[in-house]
Amino acid sequence: MTDARADVIAMYSRHPISAQHILSKIGPGPHPPEALWPHDQDHYGGLAANERLAEAVGMAPGMKIADFCAGIGGPARWFAHVKGVDVTGVDLCPDRVAGAAALNEAVGLSDRVRVLEGSIAAAPLPDAAFDAVVSQEAFMHVPDKAAALAEAFRTLRPGGRLALTDITFPAPLAAADRDLLRRGLMFNSCVSPAEYVAAFEDAGFEDVRLTDLSAEWAEILKERLRMYLELREETAAAGAPQGDAWFYRAYPRFVELIATGGMGGALVSGSKPEFR
Repeated sequence: MTDARADVIAMYSRHPISAQHILSKIGPGPHPPEALWPHDQDHYGGLAANERLAEAVGMAPGMKIADFCAGIGGPARWFAHVKGVDVTGVDLCPDRVAGAAALNEAVGLSDRVRVLEGSIAAAPLPDAAFDAVVSQEAFMHVPDKAAALAEAFRTLRPGGRLALTDITFPAPLAAADRDLLRRGLMFNSCVSPAEYVAAFEDAGFEDVRLTDLSAEWAEILKERLRMYLELREETAAAGAPQGDAWFYRAYPRFVELIATGGMGGALVSGSKPEFR
């Protein structure tokens, strides 16, 4: 039996987008936050995707935001700088947590952005402490989606909103594809769009909304594959993590499945009910 937690940590410890590589490109700082944006947005759609997520939760200055699976903190820093919010991230991988701290320091955002080490299925965050919870392309790594959604619900204040983007499976995949995507990309729990809406509702969320992003992601992921192939050479030259052979074996198949409709993606959001 594989250890999903250890496998996810190992994959992201080897990931070609790393703080080590970014700092080798721009230097240790100080830098304005904008200096990181071409390098640290490790999610589908870049800054426009951040804006969409911020809109989905009604992000406004002074709000307290939790970022589940925050990684090296690219979106968290953007939210803090552009939207005027305070962000606490949670990430499983110690290397990503340390990398986020180094990048926060490099752009002077350590007072408004921090990433804690931990699992979003048992988040090291207090009850009802956040105005919104966000996450981007991360819940597919968590074997127990229900536990992660329950933690988001617990940490939100009444009336707070969760918005996330994630992989969906419109129909069951062939066993060979499931195995390849788990081994190469750690896709441990993908569900259909309808199952995602039901999971939000089962966790207690109201006003659940789902936007299908599959067609948009089909084009974005083709570009990301090209980016990763270029990064593989660039990071090797810099002595930074490059990703492993399974990552580069799985990613082209992932891009193909999204392009042909075998897989999809969605933005899902919902609100924690107000006290009655």
